[in-house]
Amino acid sequence: MTSVSDKKQAAGPLVLSIDAMGGDRGPATIVAGLALFAKRNKQARFILHGPASELEALVAKRGLTKRVEIRDASGVVSMTDKPSSVMRNGQNTSMWSTLEAVRDGTAAVAVSCGNTGALMLLSMVRLRKLPGVNRPAIAVLWPSRNPQGFNVMLDVGADIRADADDLLKYALMGVSYARNGLSLDKPRVGLLNVGTEEHKGRAELKQAHEMISAQAEANGFEFVGFAEGGDISGSRCDVIVTDGFTGNIALKTGEGTASLIGQFLREAFAYSPLSRVAALLALTSLKRLQVRIDPRRKNGGVFLGLNGTVVKSHGAADATGVAAAVELAYDLAQSGFGDRLAARIASAASTAETAAAADSAAQLTDKKDGTNS
Repeated sequence: MTSVSDKKQAAGPLVLSIDAMGGDRGPATIVAGLALFAKRNKQARFILHGPASELEALVAKRGLTKRVEIRDASGVVSMTDKPSSVMRNGQNTSMWSTLEAVRDGTAAVAVSCGNTGALMLLSMVRLRKLPGVNRPAIAVLWPSRNPQGFNVMLDVGADIRADADDLLKYALMGVSYARNGLSLDKPRVGLLNVGTEEHKGRAELKQAHEMISAQAEANGFEFVGFAEGGDISGSRCDVIVTDGFTGNIALKTGEGTASLIGQFLREAFAYSPLSRVAALLALTSLKRLQVRIDPRRKNGGVFLGLNGTVVKSHGAADATGVAAAVELAYDLAQSGFGDRLAARIASAASTAETAAAADSAAQLTDKKDGTNS
């Protein structure tokens, strides 16, 4: 089978493949988000997947008929569907159709708000993993103190396990994403652990520490060593590498904490007439803070390690969030992110094979010398 990376989208405007049926708010919100992005970018074209009879009216209402191709798909993957069931019976769903457009080369990137587990499994089966990648990862942009405003964190839930080689590949994929998504020439990479001391952590983390450090110079990034939880939103590194189990818990904890702080602020400013006056005086600063930490601005986790780029938008995303996910997909496609990522992984695999061959040759030489002595 010809890989997706070998199939270039035909010359012309970039085409994005959009799952219209995955979000909690329904297709009207997806199309509204598409329209928001389309206003800012007049060149992009879209393939929209879902029931044609429902989508045609929504697309026409937003004035997108000339820029959107609708592919009829009557089935919908719900948030409660088991990924294995979708894999067996989901051929007629909008999610399946969305990925097929990337697989056959008619679209550059897929975007879906749907069931994460089902989307990852379908992506792995239909698009296939890049050579050298054992486990794909989901990367997110996390608000941080860095000048770029965000850090890259991966994996946040594609797979609960990760050995040392997986963590190395995550580091390389995260570096590529930071370069293309955040325009960082030499990203700083940290490996999440329970402390920054090199003797701490599980055996696979210590091994990954050595492997990532060995690849840093050749791949143009700085490895800062082990990172702690506080560094996820800090300024010490730009890419935080961890396994999907730890990453997903950190992500959900961060979302919950942000929601709690927002609730506490609202309660504090509504406590008394004086506090309400204070809220009015601080309105400009509060709005600036709200914009800075608004998760909709960088909505979208990116599936890395596949023969094709897939952006997973939050299921509860509103039109603004959907537009942000589509913009992220467009920016990655425009930068040639998929090809660059594949080249980086292939280069790392080649370097590892060369090092392993050299090590084997050295061991064989030592063995012969020991025999002759």
